[in-house]
Order: sequence, then structure tokens, then C-alpha cells
Amino acid sequence: MQLLIIRFILNILFLVVVPIMTQLNFKITTTWNNQSINHEPVNFSLDSDDSNLLIKIDGPFFNDPPKPSQNVGEFFNLWDYEVTEVFFLNEEGKYLELEFSPHGHFISLFLKGPQDVVRKGLIFDYKSEISENRWQGNARIPEAYFPSNISKFNAYAIHGSGENRVYESLFPTPYGKYENPNFHRLEYFRQIDLKNLLPQNYNRLNDSELWTGDQNESEK
Repeated sequence: MQLLIIRFILNILFLVVVPIMTQLNFKITTTWNNQSINHEPVNFSLDSDDSNLLIKIDGPFFNDPPKPSQNVGEFFNLWDYEVTEVFFLNEEGKYLELEFSPHGHFISLFLKGPQDVVRKGLIFDYKSEISENRWQGNARIPEAYFPSNISKFNAYAIHGSGENRVYESLFPTPYGKYENPNFHRLEYFRQIDLKNLLPQNYNRLNDSELWTGDQNESEK
């Protein structure tokens, strides 16, 4: 009997001491049209810190195209450079687009329907570091930036110039179905459950004021 009690106490202590793992990990291993890539994949993880989603990126550094001439920070045309992108979508068709550069540039876009940007210019904490042929990025995204009740997502990586431009996707489109890449084909996004990471996103009935307020306010 005493042995059973001791085991019970040890099990309780284990649950208290060992936290539930909530981090989600992903690798981008295919091109936009579902072909295998020929290099080490971009890895990224999702975690949380209070009311923020933490995104950590680790991937190969191609240095192609070269670093943008703009100062480090927000940069609207980032998709024309070397970049990793993560999109978060809800059932209403609203989605948050986040882009991260090896050189420290970033951007956030609010969209209501495919390529329908309704807000841009909101900054967030982001730092990156290049080490020889790899780079790491760390971003902290406020929960209020996300449309309520996130249910699907996708992620992308781009590098190269001209005819050697390479577009990669976590959840690609079928091979041969389209002639050109388009990262806003929302029907190919897949399910994700962020309830353990961003419970606030699922506990509120409506979007944050950033989604419902003056859409031009962030650009003033």
C-alpha cells in the first residue's frame, strides 16, 4: 500500500515539474508545386510566450538575391528577396501574412480574402543572425495580430534570382496543376491547432481592434 502511495506522489510531482510540450516543429521540404528540394530544408518552430507567438527559423543561407539596400526593419517588398513566410488563416478567410529575412527585415500583412490587404505596417520584435551558410531568425508576434480562431496555415521559403528563383512550400499545390506559384491559394492550407500556444485567440468572440479599427491607422 505504501508503495502505491509513493508511486502516486511521484506521478503527481512529475506532472508538476515536467511541463506539457507545446512547441510545434516543421520543415519545408518541397517546392511550391510538390517537387523535392535539393538542399537542406528551412526549419521553423512555433512556441508561445505569454500572449505572443514565438517563431524560430533555422535554414540555409543562399545570399541570393543580395541583402536589400533598405535599413533593417520593416520592408514591404521583402518577397522579392531571400525570405521565409508563414501565413495563418481562419474559417472566415481572414489571414495574417508574416515574412522574415536573413538580414533582419520583416513585414506583417492583414488580409481578408486572397491577396486583399487591409492593413500593413504593424511592427513586431524580430532579430536574425547569419552564420556562414546558415541563418536563424526569432520573432515575437502579439496575439492581437492574428484573426480570431486560427484554423489553418502554410509556410514558404524563397531564394535565388531570375530564372534560378526557387519557391518552396510546406503544403504545396499538386504538380502540373498551375504554371506559376501563388502563395495565396488558401485551399491548400492545412489544419493547425494553436489552442495550447495562443488560447486567447480561441477564447474571444471577435477579432482584436487591430482588425476592426481604422485600417490606415498603422501607416500614420
